[in-house]
Amino acid sequence: VRSIKSLYLHHNFPPWYQFVTAAFCHATWNHLSSNLFFFYTFGKLVEEEEGNCGLWLSYIFSGAAANFVPWLILPKNAVSVGAAGAVFGLFAISVLVKMSWDRRKVLEVLILDELVVEKAAQAPAGTSGTFIGGYSVQSINHIAILSGALFGVFLNKALNLREKRDKTL
Repeated sequence: VRSIKSLYLHHNFPPWYQFVTAAFCHATWNHLSSNLFFFYTFGKLVEEEEGNCGLWLSYIFSGAAANFVPWLILPKNAVSVGAAGAVFGLFAISVLVKMSWDRRKVLEVLILDELVVEKAAQAPAGTSGTFIGGYSVQSINHIAILSGALFGVFLNKALNLREKRDKTL
């Protein structure tokens, strides 16, 4: 659908909103379903700890950060879509939130880690250098995934510092 493609992150002079909207667009049904599965899994854990508003803010900011870094690094003819960076931001937040010495929480973190490692091992490797219609095609944007996860760590640390400051006041 032509109007949907205007929401993709086009790396040459994108409008600001494409950094966010690209995290809600997907290339295939398989792409959408795998991201929905991980969004449900990690989003549920983040929502339990941070609430509905915290979940959506974490998703949106992780998605925007995950799209910003590849925009700086990848060629200007690239196009980015997908929620993997935002979902990995939620993954990082959920793992850090669940980290404690409570046996149940440690087990949850180990299961989550196993799911992510297994899914990443099954994913096809990126095919950089392939061009379709003038755009570089890469099946997995590893830069976005890493950026989203790192931003999730940053966001978790920032929220924890704010909570500690609020408790001392």
